[in-house]
Amino acid sequence: MSASPDLSSFRCFGFLTLSGYSMIAVSNAIEALRMANRLAGEEIYIWSVLSLDGDAVLSSNGLSLTPTHSVKEVSRPDVVFVCGGVDVRAATGPTLLTWLRQQARQGVALGALCTGTFALAEAGLLRGYRSAIHWENLSSIREEFPEIDITDDLFVIDRNRLTCTGGLAPLDMMLKIIASRYGMARVNEISTQFLLDRDRSGDERQPIPVPPGTPEAMARALSLIERESDRPLRIEEIAGAAHLSVRQLERIFRRHAGVTPAAYLVGVRLERARRLLRQTTMSVTDIGTACGFVSSSHFSSAYRSRFGCPPRDERRRKEGSPRQTSTMDMSA
Repeated sequence: MSASPDLSSFRCFGFLTLSGYSMIAVSNAIEALRMANRLAGEEIYIWSVLSLDGDAVLSSNGLSLTPTHSVKEVSRPDVVFVCGGVDVRAATGPTLLTWLRQQARQGVALGALCTGTFALAEAGLLRGYRSAIHWENLSSIREEFPEIDITDDLFVIDRNRLTCTGGLAPLDMMLKIIASRYGMARVNEISTQFLLDRDRSGDERQPIPVPPGTPEAMARALSLIERESDRPLRIEEIAGAAHLSVRQLERIFRRHAGVTPAAYLVGVRLERARRLLRQTTMSVTDIGTACGFVSSSHFSSAYRSRFGCPPRDERRRKEGSPRQTSTMDMSA
């Protein structure tokens, strides 16, 4: 196995942008470095926005970052972050995978922001590593790459692989890197500038989407359902996790979700199935099994009832569309 790099030695960063990448993830990572430079009064960190051909790449919000440099034009960074976003599979091709493998052979530390973890996994560069990815893609990457330890942590630094979820989490990861060189006093200064109320460690779990105003007991039940929906879950087990009786659980779900816990669980499984249909090439039968449905007919019937079409039509729709983004409707 590769030895762990000294995070304090990282000075030069490359951000390899893929089509549809998450602008907020990349911006947060770069802004942490910029603020560290400003507070130090000198250029202690340098970075480059990269693409394979040097052309600026459109992010998921339709904007792009300039200047963007070709990977052939810049000196070898200490670490390269693959920056993904929507439809990362379509943005991951043979040229990218070959280049990533070359960087790994040359000893470059490799990282990923948001869904960029998929590209590293596809290149075979995460075997034996713990890794993180945005919660919306957890199910699909776990099914497709069972040999990789995909966690639901905010970010993971495992030897020379640095993988991170999206949104604000890249800022947390960069603060950890900065702290390794300049200490927590500098990190606290950066946090003050950015109005951050606290620093988050990498092993904090990604927050499960919970509707505003959800009671704490119900939030505990939702957390269990989200994390364990791929296995048989008895209502008594969900009630126990919420520290409620079954009757209390039923009442609180009807009041705040408008459905029973059982119906909510089916809804979560169906949403997970839709993400797998859109994000992977798994067969419809395998997806139904992975999402806890006991038969293909039950899966197809439940899917049609919720989304208005059978799973196979969802797959055909995805294959016929140039870009699909998955949405998460938590109502059942």
